[in-house]
Amino acid sequence: MTIDKSLRRKGRLVRSRNVLTRAERIEQLQYEERWQDGQSALHLPKVRVAKQVIGKKKKKKAKEEDDTKQEA
Repeated sequence: MTIDKSLRRKGRLVRSRNVLTRAERIEQLQYEERWQDGQSALHLPKVRVAKQVIGKKKKKKAKEEDDTKQEA
């Protein structure tokens, strides 16, 4: 039986995950100063997942080339 393409691992996931591991949640709570030492790792409060936005390439060079062509 073959594994589905979506379940294959090639290093890491390309798309952003919507669920954090327990360690990642604790790390985020420590960053937000909502974690006390000695606190139980069970029943953790919700943590917002920061999604990374990949910006599109700017067309600045193309605009500069058009401006130079119009001036000449």
